[in-house]
Amino acid sequence: MATPGWAQIRQQIRTAESQSETHFHTLAQYASSNNLSEKPSPEEQNTEDELLELFSKREGLIAQLSRLLDSESALSTSALKQNNLTRHRELLTDHRNELRRVKSQIAEARSRQHLLSNVRNDIASSRSAQEQEAEYMLEERGHLDQSHSVIDSVISQAYQINENFGIQRDTLASVNRRITLAAAQLPGVNDLMSRIGSKKRRDGIILGSFIAFCFLVFFFWFS
Repeated sequence: MATPGWAQIRQQIRTAESQSETHFHTLAQYASSNNLSEKPSPEEQNTEDELLELFSKREGLIAQLSRLLDSESALSTSALKQNNLTRHRELLTDHRNELRRVKSQIAEARSRQHLLSNVRNDIASSRSAQEQEAEYMLEERGHLDQSHSVIDSVISQAYQINENFGIQRDTLASVNRRITLAAAQLPGVNDLMSRIGSKKRRDGIILGSFIAFCFLVFFFWFS
């Protein structure tokens, strides 16, 4: 198998460089995407792996060019070939640096997006917690209102009972005054009853004496 010449190797290098540019364009789309996954997707990882393989391939081809250039005599070595070789080396170095830069951009974009996502989740969680707290406070307010209603009802009943006690107290005081007034009038009633009792006893004594007299007269009359 014939060893490829300078022109063939350069053509392979230019093809690999063109493929590298296409892969860089694909990676740049990931860097500007607003919907990056938390970890690199298989497509993203494959693009990076293929770029690394192209770099390795280009490095090998550049080494072949360098050996070809070294094998030529100093008289036949042209400045153009030397410049071409230098340019391919510089472009490979630039692409390696570009890969690091693009990967850094993608990592920053991914970190920023997921940081914003975490912030949104924290805000959503905080909002949900606030809503739950507000709902809990409303429930507690409802329970408190019910407790206040029960307390108001108990206080109202207490006031009503107290009012009834006041009425009963006034009634008892009125009865007590009547009893006291009646008691104040009892001595006259007792005196009257005493007089009536004395009269009955006197009448009884007189009636008994009369019966006894009649009995004595009847006894002496028929004896």
